[in-house]
Amino acid sequence: MSDSDQEETKKKSSKRDSSSSAAAASSSKTYEERVKAVNIIAQPLASKKSTKKAHKLVKKASQAKHIRRGVKEVVKGLRKGEQGLAILAGDIYPLDVYSFLPILLEEKNVPYIFVPSKQDLGAAACTKRPTSVVLVKSSSTSSSKKDFDGKDLMDALIAEAKEYDPLSV
Repeated sequence: MSDSDQEETKKKSSKRDSSSSAAAASSSKTYEERVKAVNIIAQPLASKKSTKKAHKLVKKASQAKHIRRGVKEVVKGLRKGEQGLAILAGDIYPLDVYSFLPILLEEKNVPYIFVPSKQDLGAAACTKRPTSVVLVKSSSTSSSKKDFDGKDLMDALIAEAKEYDPLSV
């Protein structure tokens, strides 16, 4: 290998290292830092542990195609009568984008929970774009599709979401 080949190899590896470190730096915000950017209506906000569970559930549901992502798709699914668990991002501005959703979800008797970051929610939903809301459909509504293995996670998050009483605030 000549000197120029070695230099070129070093440049390529340093570019890869810098790009991976830049990606790591952008996602290195802690839970506490993300919570500071949460809007006023983000109640019930998932704890750090529950947030990890929610992202894991969304990833499993996305791979099994038991998911609706985005405000338009979620509203369409709710109007069709789909049930499940809604996971909303807490750092959406302006609030008008989805301020009506918690009320709609309560009317349709669908439990919901907020997570701090739209970036992380989009990444968990296997998309490159940030996602404001995700509806993880329960297996009873999608009988033609196979059941996914996140049922225990979903039950735990539904129990946590149902503990919150919006009228008590």
